[in-house]
Amino acid sequence: MIIAKTIAELQEAKKSLRQAQGTRGSIGFVPTMGALHQGHLSLLQQARKENAHLIVSIFVNPTQFLEGEDLDAYPRRDEADKKICERSGVDILFMPDIDSMYEKDELCIGAPALRGYVLEGEKRPGHFDGMLQVVMKLLNLSSASKAYFGKKDAQQLALVSQMVKNYFMDVEIIPCDIVRDENGLALSSRNVYLDAQQKQRALALSRSLKQATKMVMSGELNVETIKKEMRHVLDEVDEVEYVAIVDRAFNDLKEVEIGNSIILVAAWVGKPRLIDNLWI
Repeated sequence: MIIAKTIAELQEAKKSLRQAQGTRGSIGFVPTMGALHQGHLSLLQQARKENAHLIVSIFVNPTQFLEGEDLDAYPRRDEADKKICERSGVDILFMPDIDSMYEKDELCIGAPALRGYVLEGEKRPGHFDGMLQVVMKLLNLSSASKAYFGKKDAQQLALVSQMVKNYFMDVEIIPCDIVRDENGLALSSRNVYLDAQQKQRALALSRSLKQATKMVMSGELNVETIKKEMRHVLDEVDEVEYVAIVDRAFNDLKEVEIGNSIILVAAWVGKPRLIDNLWI
């Protein structure tokens, strides 16, 4: 595995990789902010299986953190992450610093006026601008044929897909299923902030989605009725930020549309803000 810390090193590593393997086969790319867990590992495994080459980035992107959020405290485990990547068959691990990725005065990408400012975008204004900015940079730098994103960040996935479409980028965005622990908690790097009691209370998020599933399977499609029952299940969390049911384009729904709906929840449990969702 080659570790590249500058853009020049990344470009040289890609060149060396292709020369050594004697092919210009597809490049799979997995962008991360590090603190890798089993959810990330599932992305790496799928990308490794489907491509001739695999590039992973680890970069805690400052432009997608709002003032007062956990940029400085965000979990960083570089040495452990390197080992995980090596064992997963990663060809190139790109670990740039901020100066490599950003100039002092540069062009900006703005999230769409509607889909970019609802739910996560409403609660974290400007977050998606920074996310899209860095993802575009990383997709261009990686020369990826396919890039892999988890469905847990459903709105992020939708906006990245829209960016690729709107800017005619030659890369396929691959959605990957949510990975959960043995109790059903969606895996997240921020779960390290939870103590044992908080982890139990955090399971209310996945239980609320299970309740929604039961209701839909029994024929209940009214969005407000489902959301009301979900909020009852979420009584254990410290604060519910939102419960929403939207279509795949993030438009509000009055009734669940089978095959075109996402049920989403965001809540605070102790220090971390957790999100989860269910695609129906």
